[in-house]
Amino acid sequence: MSHANAALTPRARLRLAKLIVEEHWSATVAAKMFMTSPPTARKWAVRFRVEGAAGMLDRSSRPRSMPTKTPPELVKRIVKARWRRRLGPAQIAAELGLPTSTVHAVLVRARINRLSHIDRVTGEPIRRYEHPHPGSMIHVDVTKFGSIPDGGGWRFVGKQQGDKHKATTALRTGRTSKGHPNIGTAFVHTVIDDYSRVAYAEICADEKAVTAIGVLERAAAWFADRGVTVERVLSDNGLFGLPVGVRLAG
Repeated sequence: MSHANAALTPRARLRLAKLIVEEHWSATVAAKMFMTSPPTARKWAVRFRVEGAAGMLDRSSRPRSMPTKTPPELVKRIVKARWRRRLGPAQIAAELGLPTSTVHAVLVRARINRLSHIDRVTGEPIRRYEHPHPGSMIHVDVTKFGSIPDGGGWRFVGKQQGDKHKATTALRTGRTSKGHPNIGTAFVHTVIDDYSRVAYAEICADEKAVTAIGVLERAAAWFADRGVTVERVLSDNGLFGLPVGVRLAG
């Protein structure tokens, strides 16, 4: 592929070839003028005679034949061993009597060189579905975490200071039980748009249906303020009972 500083761009090749073919310059003199070699000048002159100006364009560097290319049947056996039995390149290579580098190259071309790209149940490559526009599908979920005391927990401030923060927070929230501070748990309700991956999240005290529905309604309003109309909701079965594909009014 020619580049900006190439000595012979397609336009320069055409000028060189015309000097030789039409103006009858010798290849040696024309090559010296364009600071290239006589064999190169002759090559472009021959192409111009046969193909005209179109022959001055770059051609693909791909070889016409590849005798050492892995046969299709062997590629199928490599891919099958990866999909069905989740074997690594070294294991497949030992089983088929091939170099590990060859097996790895085949897996890379098939885009299954990482096991994380293969579904554990079906063995097929993971293909993520995506809806056509923002709001066409949103995902809702709830994650449970231990509450963080005011001022930070022990992982951040150390064990001694963390225990003090925990006790202070427990007294403030009235959750001290039998002399032991208990700051409880927090539930992070997350609403993610499938198309844009933009997320809306709230930290709540529980994961009850009423709470989850309230979060969903506020999330829909939040998306609406940004020009996105929520059309469908995908939820876990135990979240708040909304079936897959339910439409929100408005």
